[in-house]
Amino acid sequence: MMRKTSLILLGAAAGAALTLITTQPRIVFDGSSARAAAADTYRQLSLFGDVFERVRADYVEKPDDSKLVESAINGMLAGLDPHSSYMDAKSFRDMQVQTRGEFGGLGIEVTMEDGLIKVVAPIDETPAAKAGVMANDIISHLDDEPVQGLTLNQAVEKMRGPVNTKIKLKIIRKGSDKPVDISITRDVIRVRSVRSNMNGDDVGYIRITQFNEQTTEGVRRAITEMSNQAGDKLKGFVVDLRNNPGGLLDQAISVSDAFLERGEIVSTRGRNAEETQRFNARAGDLTKTKPIIVLINGGSASASEIVAGALQDHKRATIIGTRSFGKGSVQTIIPLGSGNGALRLTTARYFTPSGRSIQAKGITPDIEVLQDVPEELKARTDTRGESSLRGHLKGDGQEETGSQSYIPPDPKNDKALNTALDLVRGIQKNSAYPPNPRSAIPN
Repeated sequence: MMRKTSLILLGAAAGAALTLITTQPRIVFDGSSARAAAADTYRQLSLFGDVFERVRADYVEKPDDSKLVESAINGMLAGLDPHSSYMDAKSFRDMQVQTRGEFGGLGIEVTMEDGLIKVVAPIDETPAAKAGVMANDIISHLDDEPVQGLTLNQAVEKMRGPVNTKIKLKIIRKGSDKPVDISITRDVIRVRSVRSNMNGDDVGYIRITQFNEQTTEGVRRAITEMSNQAGDKLKGFVVDLRNNPGGLLDQAISVSDAFLERGEIVSTRGRNAEETQRFNARAGDLTKTKPIIVLINGGSASASEIVAGALQDHKRATIIGTRSFGKGSVQTIIPLGSGNGALRLTTARYFTPSGRSIQAKGITPDIEVLQDVPEELKARTDTRGESSLRGHLKGDGQEETGSQSYIPPDPKNDKALNTALDLVRGIQKNSAYPPNPRSAIPN
């Protein structure tokens, strides 16, 4: 049987990072039922061939055969779920560049919704963030050309370009009476996925904006530097995963591992039971069992939810904020041969150590903290979540929609962060902090 090398993607947004895996395709025959199914499939393929030839022969203008095939592929994948798609050769190359954490563009994580481009989150300290692009903005036009009709990859390609060139975005913003025009100058986007600092002299703060190839090393460096800086004064760590759309699966696993001594971190389960994979922590908690609080909100998706779910199930951290996005599916990136791009296909669901699927539900925080939102922003501070996406994979049991994703720009007004700091310092008390390790799942 032929072996194919693939890539696996964990992210709610276009351009999120990837990691390598290997899969083996299987063909299963089951007597007459298999033969009947095959015959029906061949009839459908024959129908497709008939339509393709009729379009080539009779369309009012001579069509481009390659574009016809690409459109057919995109249509087929779009009918599966919101995260399956086709990447042409250039988009695939761009994605591989972005995996390394550096690319040219605006600095926004985006997804497709109702034919338009929706901003999941602007990346910190990029042209988009500085220009005022916000989470949940809908981009309707790029340089006065409508986005409607473009694929997500095509729209992303248009937003990328040479450094120091400009692009105009027309944005539909909930709560605004008319569209907002924003002009942005492209720049080299170097994604610094981890930022850290001491809050006072006793609490280490680690913000992870996405999971790329540098994330685990950044987290390890932050823990070491702050531990050395604070010494015996260090009371604990706050790990901020808010508005983090996801990224590399292996980085989510290794970041979780940095805080765990042992036990399962995550499992992925495909269509067939034998495809189940389990990933476990290795001995060595880098924080030396210091207390941990993890911050999440409606913009925390996928790989972020893996970390939050693992630390929550093992009672290693207290989760504070609002319910996360709820993207519990895994996309495998399958190269289609030289010059043919790649297939982005949803191939599995992932589960937290206790066996929870967060698909279309998200991670519920141990302590919910809602932010005080300025009146002019109230109409656009909720993220609708995975369950609101058309054609999403169904979750187990009750699905959840909508969660606050607003983070006050001034940390003094950040209620979730301040609650976390007060708990670590013992100023506030809550039964969920510190978590009781005796109630954790068996290791």
